[in-house]
Amino acid sequence: MQEPEKILMVCLVNICRSPLAEGIMRHKALQAGIACKVDSAGIGRWIMGEPPHPLSQKVAKQNQIDISGLKGRQFVAEDMEIFHRVYFMDRQNLKDGRIIACKSWNADKGKLLLEMVPESSLIEVPDPYHDGFESYTTLFNLLSEACNYILQDISAKALSP
Repeated sequence: MQEPEKILMVCLVNICRSPLAEGIMRHKALQAGIACKVDSAGIGRWIMGEPPHPLSQKVAKQNQIDISGLKGRQFVAEDMEIFHRVYFMDRQNLKDGRIIACKSWNADKGKLLLEMVPESSLIEVPDPYHDGFESYTTLFNLLSEACNYILQDISAKALSP
């Protein structure tokens, strides 16, 4: 039996974007019957152990996804060894992730999340932290689309010899 795909979503603080991406990815993988282990982390450690932002929780709940039990944690070098895919929300997160990972960095694993969305006009996932609920709805839709492409990629690789 093949090992489940291990996916890590990384943003700056692990409060808005990455826990929402984690919840969406888990939900979609479960619905698709694809075995995945999904986690999220932040570059910084300001909110370690704290739950996701209330607006991330709200938009997730409106889409039948519960992320209220997630707890913030910091990205560490070992994550590059543990996870098969590490998706960063923006260029600065990617740059900082390379620094944290140091010798463990693997460019085949560490990528910007929106690299998975071929027709996206965006390169980085916008941070909604200082914005209203509408920004979180836009964020949800963007992350959901990226997760669809990740699942397509996982399925395609599973079918290839």
